[in-house]
Amino acid sequence: MDQLTQFAPIILMFVVVYFFMIRPQMKKAKQEKNFAAELKKGDRIITKSGMHGKIIDFSEKNNSVIIETGAGKITFDRSSISMEMSQKLNEPPAKAKDKK
Repeated sequence: MDQLTQFAPIILMFVVVYFFMIRPQMKKAKQEKNFAAELKKGDRIITKSGMHGKIIDFSEKNNSVIIETGAGKITFDRSSISMEMSQKLNEPPAKAKDKK
């Protein structure tokens, strides 16, 4: 019993690290994977490097998307699309508050 009380703080520390660091990272990675899998033609997206565009086609053999931008067509890897920025881009605009 004495040995268990000696290792209790270390065990507790590993549990805290798991629930506050490892588990949220795994959950976010799963959400990003689902987001990349659910992309479809016509979606407006932003890449992690800040490139804005609209998806016009997919290349399944090398897991990439073809994006139409103001400069032309560019091919990006699916993992380079920013989930957070793309979702902010596609959400409806916030209602303006009444100014009186």
